[in-house]
Amino acid sequence: RLVESGGGLVQPGGSLRLSCAISGGALRYYAIGWFRQLPGKEREGVSCISGSDGSTVYKEPVKGRVNISIVNLKRTVYLAMNNLKPGDISVYSCAAEFRSSGCRMKTANYNYWGQGTQVTVSS
Repeated sequence: RLVESGGGLVQPGGSLRLSCAISGGALRYYAIGWFRQLPGKEREGVSCISGSDGSTVYKEPVKGRVNISIVNLKRTVYLAMNNLKPGDISVYSCAAEFRSSGCRMKTANYNYWGQGTQVTVSS
């Protein structure tokens, strides 16, 4: 089970840290990804991290503005987002893929999904 939190309303240029709390199964067997679905568009990958080797992937257009991290003791994956723009408004969801190493941002490969958390950027 995955539960997101940390979304909210932030001004342009502001920051948020999203959390994905994970229960069930050892994290080292999974890759955890963050995805978003902008209004009227298909779901897109934001970033992912491997629970086994810690490798990461960042996708445009958030690359350089986000940082993904994992705290195994807390069973939580964080997505820190900086310099937020109105184009970042979306529901952000975390998901888990059963994977022995590395991670990738292929939506169809992710087996388990959270409910999502809303991020709104507005002045």
